[in-house]
Amino acid sequence: MTTKRPTIDDVARLSGVARATVSRVLNGGPNVSEKVRTAVLAAVKTLNYRVNPQARSLAGGGSGLLALILASDLEAEPNSFYTSALELGALRECLAAGYQLLTRPVPQQSADRHRQVLDLIETQRCQGVILTPPFADDHELIERIRALDCHVVAISPGPDTQALVDSVGVDDEAGGHDIAAHLISLGHRRFGFIAGIAGHLSAERRLLGVRRAMTEHDLDPDAVVVERGDFTFRSGGLIAATLLDGPLPPTALICANDDMAAGALSVAHARRLDVPGDLSITGFDDTPVSEIVWPPLATVHQPLKVMGADAVRILARRLSGGAGQGGDWRFHVAEHRVVPRASADRPRVHLATATA
Repeated sequence: MTTKRPTIDDVARLSGVARATVSRVLNGGPNVSEKVRTAVLAAVKTLNYRVNPQARSLAGGGSGLLALILASDLEAEPNSFYTSALELGALRECLAAGYQLLTRPVPQQSADRHRQVLDLIETQRCQGVILTPPFADDHELIERIRALDCHVVAISPGPDTQALVDSVGVDDEAGGHDIAAHLISLGHRRFGFIAGIAGHLSAERRLLGVRRAMTEHDLDPDAVVVERGDFTFRSGGLIAATLLDGPLPPTALICANDDMAAGALSVAHARRLDVPGDLSITGFDDTPVSEIVWPPLATVHQPLKVMGADAVRILARRLSGGAGQGGDWRFHVAEHRVVPRASADRPRVHLATATA
């Protein structure tokens, strides 16, 4: 005996709305209240309703396939959670909206990085692409994707890209400012900043925010010593050691992501520094590693899964004709917040220069 597969009419009946309204919700269309959208998605979950991507493709003339492009460095370990959180959020929204998601890591330093992305779009007939940093700020790549009649959404781009394409992300400059202001309020006056890779504009804007906080509190810009890492645990440790060996070691290390902050924390422990008494350390992203390490990392929360889902929702709305097809680009701001934890507190009067 077989169980009848639920239909869109079953979803409409259970959620108490019209069939057309269910279709608008699943396609990310306009003019749907949050209350109705929540009711429809709850019915979808209850009934275990699944859109048939192949049938949808035949009806709409498209593949129903979206691509998530992730930057990768084959010589470095991957970020612990950043990319997987974006992917999880995008996958969940694709499931609800009836799209399929193809995730592709592309080495950001590769000479043929553009060709890798464009070949993927052409061979797989992708209807939409989500670009993560630093691809999110690659204007040439964005224009070449558009030339293939493919929609683009950028994750955490800089201001210039925000005026060029649909995008979603937190206010990185404000996030950097807020975590620096938190440390200043605790009494810190000497800082190290562990930046990310060159061209990663969202991380660069975090540094701009840190410097703005210094200016607002009448601190010399030289109060922040900047060194560049590559977002990995290893680089965080190496750069932390360099900063701690300087003539005026910082009392607080501000890191552009949690993985580098965890690396910095490991070096502090190896040198038998008390965290946060001798050295406060902060991260950015609020990934699971920030709660696993000891002491837990003070950090800036950005809702990565929500950002991945929002990117899919924006693409679905464009593809369904529920938004203009060009020129009305919008940056969708996700909410950030400082998460105070035990790795950051008031500094001691003097930071003893410890040796490894």
